[in-house]
Amino acid sequence: MTIEEGKEQFIQSWGTLGSSWGITRTMAQIHALLLISAHPLCAEDIMEELQISRGNANMNIRSLIDWGLAHKKLKSGERKEYFVAEKDMWEVVKNIIIQRKKKELEPMLKVLDDISSVEGNSEEAEEFRTVVRNIKLFSTKADTTLDTLINADSNWFVGTFLSMIKIK
Repeated sequence: MTIEEGKEQFIQSWGTLGSSWGITRTMAQIHALLLISAHPLCAEDIMEELQISRGNANMNIRSLIDWGLAHKKLKSGERKEYFVAEKDMWEVVKNIIIQRKKKELEPMLKVLDDISSVEGNSEEAEEFRTVVRNIKLFSTKADTTLDTLINADSNWFVGTFLSMIKIK
């Protein structure tokens, strides 16, 4: 396999994986390209490599920056903006968790708070409150666990993970 074939396969696979994180395929493909690039890339480089429009490239680069998955890199003597990916995979995972919590879990916790005080003495109202309470309890534990993971360092996480799966 040539380096070009390997790059193409990685970019396509990372793009597919990205949709599991809640981001677009193009955003994940740009992230993949930046991850494997030995040098910072400008928007034109990204557009050419991925065959995407300027608007698509710029919008997705900004999103990657918002997620903490990419950063601007200044090149002296250059007017163009250049970009690099966050290459520390622990930071990448933490930033994805933070964004997913913000987009998915936190709004759900708010909804659960809002609906947990449904009034009524009927069997249906009681069942509703019980189910909401159980979901809220689980969601709050998940939120606390994710906060612990976000605030942990990579050595703690790897050690804990390996002990959980008992690799010897």
